[in-house]
Amino acid sequence: MSGIKILGTGSYLPEKVLTNFDLIEMGLDTSDEWIYQRTGIKERRVAEPDKVTSDLGYEASVRALEMAGLSPKDIDLIIVATITPDTCCPSAANWLQAKLDALQAVTFDVTAACSGFVFGLNIAEQYIKTGASERVLVVASEVMSRTLNWKDRSTCILWGDGAGAAVLSMGDDSHELLSTHLHTDGSRGQDLLLPGGGSKTTPISHESVDKGLHYLNMIGANFSFKVAVRHFIESIREAARHNDIDVEDIDWFIPHQANVRMFQFIAEALKIPFEKFYLTLERYGNISSASCAISLDEAIRDNSIKPDDLICIPVFGGGLTWGSALIRW
Repeated sequence: MSGIKILGTGSYLPEKVLTNFDLIEMGLDTSDEWIYQRTGIKERRVAEPDKVTSDLGYEASVRALEMAGLSPKDIDLIIVATITPDTCCPSAANWLQAKLDALQAVTFDVTAACSGFVFGLNIAEQYIKTGASERVLVVASEVMSRTLNWKDRSTCILWGDGAGAAVLSMGDDSHELLSTHLHTDGSRGQDLLLPGGGSKTTPISHESVDKGLHYLNMIGANFSFKVAVRHFIESIREAARHNDIDVEDIDWFIPHQANVRMFQFIAEALKIPFEKFYLTLERYGNISSASCAISLDEAIRDNSIKPDDLICIPVFGGGLTWGSALIRW
């Protein structure tokens, strides 16, 4: 059986840059040094007030389709990974479909937090292998800035906005998606939580707003750091084991861009050079599902990734969700 080929990738970052110094000017009790030493972040991008998740996803999609040499009319499935959809109903994928004028495609969203892009790749893989779809557009797009309490320095310093996309189809001559691996643990869902907006706090009330239930909450931040490191390591080893290679054989690790200290721990634990981690965290912050998709596109376009390179994309997010993808470029 033929494999799954990545025909093209694309990404989009809003123009507005919000630096650590800008946060200080906004009245946040912090410093550039404090943020950078703990996270590795210097700045992040913020969407304009009139731009929504499907707008960012549209720009990334156009660039991915252009690299693939395809038009929106060639796509028969659109998957959008996001926790910040334009609306609860319709889905962000529906809005994106309309903007692309790809009415022949089936569209839906995937909610897997920071792991969403790899979850989207996994679903695309199944649809293509079964013959249900021929060409799939996987988009990860987030406007995380609208989930933040800008007075809470434990959360607002971390996140940014942006989108990444990939077009997949059958093929195995190059740029092959070798495998994807997914895991979830709903018993730890409270550790990374966006409490408001669902049926538990609907309708929105003065009480729910006053309690800050519509802000992103990292209740178990220290616990989640340790758990994330463990699952990142497990996911990398799982991808290597499944494909009968050694972790040392992998040329690039393009993780969900969570925290630079995590990747320092992971590199040390796996005895691999830290330089193998392709990071955009310093410039863009954490963009949830979109961060690894954006980083993959950038690594391809700046020629960091060479023909025949092995690329591992490990992810971890709220849910809890985690997993990995392995690509032979």
